Amino acid sequence: MDDVDRSILSILERNGRISNAELATQVGLSPSPCLRRVNRLEESGAIRGYHAEIDPAAIGRGLRVFAGVRLMRHNRGDVAAFERAAVQLPGVIQVHHVTGNYDYLLQVEVADLPAYEDFHANRLAELPGVATVSSYVAMKTLSGLQ
Repeated sequence: MDDVDRSILSILERNGRISNAELATQVGLSPSPCLRRVNRLEESGAIRGYHAEIDPAAIGRGLRVFAGVRLMRHNRGDVAAFERAAVQLPGVIQVHHVTGNYDYLLQVEVADLPAYEDFHANRLAELPGVATVSSYVAMKTLSGLQ
């Protein structure tokens, strides 16, 4: 991967809908070699996909909460059972296995605080192996990609 590839990735990360012609202009290539590089980056897995960024509030998920989860035990079976169940929960956007005070950090998006209370008590706390959950409500989200 060279500087041109890194530039392509940086531009696509900010705007995945940019035309190949505009992308080529911005990185200083003609369209055909630019498209070959993009295809190579896709095939190598450096580009994993393209997506639309949706406003969570517009689809009834106006409350974003980060939930720190500690497990009771850390054997493979308990960890695998928790991971399988956590990624299936409605409202869970991302599950991160982390170091520090928690074993997992979950990004959860729900309609409002009562919906999160229900999610916490009746879904998250009931997952296999959960010992404790600490919740952090996001008041504002900033993005460094814009």
